[in-house]
Amino acid sequence: MIINTGSRTDIPAFFHTWFYNRIREGYVLVRNPYQPQQVTRYLLDPSVVDVLSFCSKNPAPMLPRIHELDTFRQLWHVTITPYGRDIEPYVPPKAEVLKTSRALSGIVGKGAIVWRYDPVFLSEKYSLSFHKKAFQSMAAFLKGSTEQCVVSFIDLYEKTKRNFPQARTVSSAQQMELIDAFDSIAADNGMQIHLCCESSALTAGHPHTDAQGCFSRSVIETAAGIHLSVPSHSLARKACSCLLGGDIGAYNTCLHGCRYCYANYNRAVVEAQTAAHDPCSPYLIGHAITSDIIKDARQESWIDHQMNLIDFL
Repeated sequence: MIINTGSRTDIPAFFHTWFYNRIREGYVLVRNPYQPQQVTRYLLDPSVVDVLSFCSKNPAPMLPRIHELDTFRQLWHVTITPYGRDIEPYVPPKAEVLKTSRALSGIVGKGAIVWRYDPVFLSEKYSLSFHKKAFQSMAAFLKGSTEQCVVSFIDLYEKTKRNFPQARTVSSAQQMELIDAFDSIAADNGMQIHLCCESSALTAGHPHTDAQGCFSRSVIETAAGIHLSVPSHSLARKACSCLLGGDIGAYNTCLHGCRYCYANYNRAVVEAQTAAHDPCSPYLIGHAITSDIIKDARQESWIDHQMNLIDFL
């Protein structure tokens, strides 16, 4: 199975000590975000965890101890967007994150690094031409350190509309204009673009762009160098074929403060939640309570060890 850490929060940026403690102790307890008394215990053991999957805007805090993960296969999605502190007030300077991504690639290998340029939105400041220039500059810097890039356009979730009322959707014509540019840039820099929950119509005439999803089986297989046989119950949503189950994070705990965020209610709630974080607890936030109902996750390796024709090529 896949253990995900980044659909609900940014564990590498803010909870790295806790995560390494969980690796050392070999398990983690995760509350159901909609039924908090329901708790799932996941083993953090390479025999049943095929890949540790991360999604972070700042992997740097993880790097000093990264070799503690050497027994695990890893997949890192590093989000690097062109927005300033008006949009991402607590994200480190982009030049630092770009350098961190290259350094991480040197440790885990370029196949295990995916650059996320998302979400894309437009404004007077962040125009079409701005995005084209920013994408070109970042892709050139990351050339050789990753071969995969995820692009998505902003979705106006209720939390997003409340926290970022100025946000507006990107029209189909504007999306096509950007993908026209991005696909060519990706080709020049040895990258494949994966669209995240976007129309497959955007791939027409764009050989370096697909709409298979950002955490799809093929993306994970490419990153980890394995073949997977994934049970149907593991697909987390109907919009794509991404394997997003097994997330050990918690909503309302990311301190980056991005205005477009779908995972946080508001800053006050986030600060209250993170104040209850204990790096020594098996729970990301807080501790056990008497009403907890703890169940073991159904965990098994999905690796298909049978020889595939591709192994002989």
